[in-house]
Amino acid sequence: MPNRSPDFSIIIPTYNRPAQLGHCLEALTRLEYPRDRLEVIVVDDGSVVPIGEVTASFRPRLDLSVLAVPNGGPAAARNHGAAQARGAYLAFTDDDCTPTNGWLRALDSRAAVAPGAMLGGRTVNALPNNLCSALSHLVVEVAYTCANADPGNARFFAANNLVVPANGFRQLGGFDPMFTTAEDRDLCARWRRHGGRLVYAPEAVVCHAHALTLTGLWRQHFAYGRGAFRFHRRHGRGWLVDIDRRFYRALVRGPFLAQRGQRAARLAVLLAVQQTANAAGFLVEMLTRHS
Repeated sequence: MPNRSPDFSIIIPTYNRPAQLGHCLEALTRLEYPRDRLEVIVVDDGSVVPIGEVTASFRPRLDLSVLAVPNGGPAAARNHGAAQARGAYLAFTDDDCTPTNGWLRALDSRAAVAPGAMLGGRTVNALPNNLCSALSHLVVEVAYTCANADPGNARFFAANNLVVPANGFRQLGGFDPMFTTAEDRDLCARWRRHGGRLVYAPEAVVCHAHALTLTGLWRQHFAYGRGAFRFHRRHGRGWLVDIDRRFYRALVRGPFLAQRGQRAARLAVLLAVQQTANAAGFLVEMLTRHS
């Protein structure tokens, strides 16, 4: 008798981070979910650093597949994983993330009461002492607060903690690989545009450990700014830029609500750096498109 298809296919794109990938896979071995109802697909996005030794050590404990693809960015890598997935739901996380033990169980419970919906969990910063990481995470937290105030009618989930019905994902065409950043934002917008529902599940927690320097913060949010322009051109109103004043008011207050004293002041300075990088990326992408 053939084995039943898994309920969930967990898809992890990875690029040159074998140590972080190992931590992620170790966390998956501790999931409070039946092993015969999940599979794990690691998509090696053209890494130069080998991951074979890391992944081999987890094969006895996980139904684990590894796909090696040419470097094409995380959106394309996730699509490759989805094409091979057998699960009814696709659960996306990243190689620098460690899902908590109850992550998949919580998402399964949500899927049962919201069948056919895209689900997004809560991501927490695993590196609170790294100010650049803390600031980058604060931006995401504010975005979630504004976009997902109504959990049953949410608007945005990041791809490091996102679950989507496999059939609906494929019908939509998956992530758009033209987006090297903001691909999750684009997917959520297209899902909603086609009548799909987004449901926020804050009890499904993933810990994100992305160590950033000041240079790394600039590069990350410069790239996010470029992705924001692409998103705006596809989903916006021509050249009119919609300014979410509620988001920016919350963002400016964020460092002082989250911290006190000198740490709050330093976060505020980093917020200025982050916003400058984002605006610069947006402008560069706009000029590039018209050159």
